[in-house]
Amino acid sequence: MDARQLWLRFEPYHDVTYFTPESRAATDALGCKGGWMGYFGMRAAPLGAASPELVTAVFYNFAPRMVSRALPDAWEIASPEEFLRARLEGVDGALRRLLGDVDTPVVEEAASLARAAALAAPIAGRPLAAANRALPWPVEPHLALWHACTILREARGDGHVAALVAHDVGPCQALALYAREHSLDPAYMRAARGWTVEEWEAVSDLPGDLPAVERATDAAALTPWEALGEGPTSRFIDLMTPLALRIASANEAMRVNPMALDPVRELAVPGWNT
Repeated sequence: MDARQLWLRFEPYHDVTYFTPESRAATDALGCKGGWMGYFGMRAAPLGAASPELVTAVFYNFAPRMVSRALPDAWEIASPEEFLRARLEGVDGALRRLLGDVDTPVVEEAASLARAAALAAPIAGRPLAAANRALPWPVEPHLALWHACTILREARGDGHVAALVAHDVGPCQALALYAREHSLDPAYMRAARGWTVEEWEAVSDLPGDLPAVERATDAAALTPWEALGEGPTSRFIDLMTPLALRIASANEAMRVNPMALDPVRELAVPGWNT
């Protein structure tokens, strides 16, 4: 099993949570002041009315000042429960636009497999995965699939943070190393996570074994798929590939992203859209 290949298939499905016009419209309707307030409100909402210090710690790679511009003010605008309703509304609208017909046997089967994997994902020491898994499961299959992908995504992300901490790679340092390794524009990465030029330059030359971090992240992320089994996991890959590609090719907001995620190029499935 290849953890990255699995990630490439569930990450695009999860990313509609924040980076679509439907998502922005849902949080604008709550009264959020800008897209980042909506992002922090929606992503942190499973934790309750979390403090900016807690969210900075859990999200890991955002500068504290960027988080504090959104929180705790977001909780004065709307409750965590209202943010959860808004994110589900945005997800529903985005998936219906990007996929067209969401009521299909493919989506239903993928949702069943993803749910089994998500329920097997470890949550010890993984606060975002645990908080999302504690939420009620949506009834509609396309939303149940999204919920499972979100749990799997946050479980992987929590594991990545643990690996960074274990390898003594700090938040800004991790971004600088990643930007260098993937030829990402440092100015874009700094702006996307709120770091100053001075903070970036202070850590850019520090050593850090990012490949070891990625190996540890991938190893930890295989747990739910090992529990699911090789056959069902292969079936999940087959089912999710066209869904991930359709979303990735149509979601303009994800053309450039701090994860250097490009499923259309990396999956490279001939004739997938025919």
